Amino acid sequence: MLSNTGIPLLGIGTFPLTDTEVQRAVITAIEVGFRHIDTAQMYGNEKQVGKAIRTAGVPRPELYVVTKVDPGNLAASRFKSSVEKSIADLGSPADLLLIHWPPADDEIEAAIDRLAEAHAAGLAKNIGISNFPTRLMRQAAQRSPVKLINNQVEFHALIDQGAVLAQARALGMTLSAYCPLGRGMVMKDAVIQEIAARHGRPPSEVALRWIIQQGVAAIPMTTKRDNAISNFSTLSFTLPDEDMAAISARSIQNKRLISPSWMRGRWDNETA
Repeated sequence: MLSNTGIPLLGIGTFPLTDTEVQRAVITAIEVGFRHIDTAQMYGNEKQVGKAIRTAGVPRPELYVVTKVDPGNLAASRFKSSVEKSIADLGSPADLLLIHWPPADDEIEAAIDRLAEAHAAGLAKNIGISNFPTRLMRQAAQRSPVKLINNQVEFHALIDQGAVLAQARALGMTLSAYCPLGRGMVMKDAVIQEIAARHGRPPSEVALRWIIQQGVAAIPMTTKRDNAISNFSTLSFTLPDEDMAAISARSIQNKRLISPSWMRGRWDNETA
C-alpha cells in the first residue's frame, strides 16, 4: 500500500534502538512483511540497520529505506561526506533522504540546495524534509529544483496536524508519522478504545489505521514480533467515516511530544 509519492504507508521506526536490538527489530519486521525502514544519522544505528537489511535476505530493490541528515551535518563542509557515510553504513543510497530538522530560517535555502545536490550526485533516490512547519514547507518546496516528496512529522490522534497535512497535499508531498501511537498515550484514549472494541481490534491497530487511511505513512517502532505482526495487520481493514471523524476529533488535545528548544515558536500549533 503506497502513498501518492510511492512511499509505503506502513514502515518500521528504529529510534532509539541500537546495536543487536535494532538488527533484530529490523529483521523481524522484514520477516513479517514490512518493506519501509526508517533511520537517521542522529539515531546512531545506520550501520546496524544496513547489516540487518543485508541479513534479512530480501532483495534491496524491494525495500524502501529512509534516512535523515543530522542538523550538525547541514553545513557545506559536512553535508556530502555525512551522506556518503550513511550510504557506506546502510550499504546503498537511501530511497529517501531527509533534512532531519530545519536550520535557522536564513539557512533553509542553502540546506535545500545541498540536499538537491546530493540527489543530483546520485546519493539519494528521492529527497524531502522532516519537522518542517507549513511556512518552511513552502519555502523548501519553492527553493528545491527537485520535487520534495515527504515531510516526516510527529503525527498521531492526539495532536492536530491538520494544517501540515493540508499543506503537504497542496505541495504534492506525503507526510510520514513518527510517534504514531503517541508513546502509548493514544492507546489509552477512551474513544479509540471504544472503537477498537467494536471492531475487535487492539487500539494500536485502530490508531495506525486512522493514520494510513489519510494517506500518511506510519512508522511505529517495536522490538516484539507479536506487535510487529499486529501493526502490519493494520493494512487488512478499513475504518468507516464516522470512526475516522471521531478519532480526528481527539486531536484537539494537541499533545505534542517532541519539541526541541530550537523549534519553539515555529510550530503551526504551539502547545503548553
